[in-house]
Amino acid sequence: MTRAVLALNAGSSSLKFALFAIEKGETAAAPSHRIASGELEGIGSHPHFVAHDATGRVLVDETWAPTADGANLDKAHLGPMATLMEWVGKQLGNVDLMAVGHRVVHGGPDFIAPVRITPDVLARLAALTPFAPLHQPGSLAPIRALLAQYPDLPQVACFDTGFHHTLPAVAQAQALPRDYAARGVRRYGFHGLSYEYIASALRARAPHLANGRTLVAHIGSGGSLCALQAGRSIDTTMGFSVLDGLVMGTRCGHLDPGVILYMLKEEGLGPAEIENILYHRSGLLGVSGVSADMRDLHTKAGVSAEVTQALDLFVYRFAQQAGGMMAALQGLDGLVFTAGIGEHDAIIRAAVCARMGWAGIKLDAAANAAHHEIISTPDSAVEVRVIPTDEETTIRRHVLICLG
Repeated sequence: MTRAVLALNAGSSSLKFALFAIEKGETAAAPSHRIASGELEGIGSHPHFVAHDATGRVLVDETWAPTADGANLDKAHLGPMATLMEWVGKQLGNVDLMAVGHRVVHGGPDFIAPVRITPDVLARLAALTPFAPLHQPGSLAPIRALLAQYPDLPQVACFDTGFHHTLPAVAQAQALPRDYAARGVRRYGFHGLSYEYIASALRARAPHLANGRTLVAHIGSGGSLCALQAGRSIDTTMGFSVLDGLVMGTRCGHLDPGVILYMLKEEGLGPAEIENILYHRSGLLGVSGVSADMRDLHTKAGVSAEVTQALDLFVYRFAQQAGGMMAALQGLDGLVFTAGIGEHDAIIRAAVCARMGWAGIKLDAAANAAHHEIISTPDSAVEVRVIPTDEETTIRRHVLICLG
């Protein structure tokens, strides 16, 4: 190992990371060599730091005293980032950390490819906060913390919206007065780093799907669908914001805008209250009244009518919007499940595929229950796969491309 790259995948109060070895002459296309990975949780409240090596062996598992910095994300990230960087330094010894790559939720209309972060770039990314008010600040806080602590360390922004720049103009458009489009109000799409990884995995594992019409379902606490045609995004269920599309853990998904007008005019709710409802109190949590976690809901299905309704709505909306993606693709050759629910929840996969049986999908129940990669039967008209995503590996690739 001659150098290393640190990939950071930040949420509002958590930070996943992966540390990669980079050999001399290594290119972005080379297989990644992961040294360690882990997560900082509870940033700003009850910080917890855990990391493990490539074999899964725990390297560190620490919990710190509660803090009261949650209201100020930049301040809240200073201590945890300092601890992470000190730990990374000890792991690397005399090996240079060549750069840090960051998942940035929104790149707006201008940032498509990975870009090295400068003060000007950071200011332009911060100006996009109104497009992703609850996610963009969390993306930028670790960047600011590292700039304060390691001003000479190269940092690269990798955009969740970038992969979807191939959407045709008609798929980007909103049916609003034209001056809104001039201000950047259009459909962007998200989870792009995940979809980019799946597209590359398909090229290696299933070229017939990589070159065909594939629907990828990234479903976890947040979720979306992406229609891939020859590996390029041509439509996706998230649009202007991460609220659109599928029913999610606490987010509403597709919603008639009239509901928001009702909240404003009839209930007298303000923007902050409505934002809280749509982002934090809706989705599976709002409908079930119990939990946003699919695992909890499965244990109560059949006992609680509200939980059953939440699960039914999740599956119904998935199949409904999958139909829209199939219309954009003009057919379907493959379906790929990824992310937390997609990779681990055989019950949801089976329910979704049953709803989509009209498309010729035939599921192999035993393969699905065992979480095999191919879970469709040989005579299924659509090949169904389960492929774990790896956004951090995509970030590593972007860093190497950006730095040449």
